[in-house]
Amino acid sequence: MSEQGKKEGQEELKEYADGWMTERKGTDAPGFLKLVIPIIGLGCTAYLVMQMYGDVNHATRGPLVQQFNNATKTNPALMYGIAALALIYVIIVAVFAFRKPHED
Repeated sequence: MSEQGKKEGQEELKEYADGWMTERKGTDAPGFLKLVIPIIGLGCTAYLVMQMYGDVNHATRGPLVQQFNNATKTNPALMYGIAALALIYVIIVAVFAFRKPHED
């Protein structure tokens, strides 16, 4: 918000993305929103690891998925590496989210 548009007694606002997002200066995101970030990230990483080989235990698709896995020679080391990168990303984003906000 520009200085001339600011009235006496109003709080100073910060604008992001050309005014699409605004927030009061010095405020932080609510705690439940910060908690959602690692929960969703860990859930996605866990899903990636658990579904690494596909739905091999499904009643109708299971045999087809097992044949596909045998034909393509799925590499577990690659998938664990990708899951590790995803986990590192989740940790970095969670640390960033829970840090104290800094003033510009």
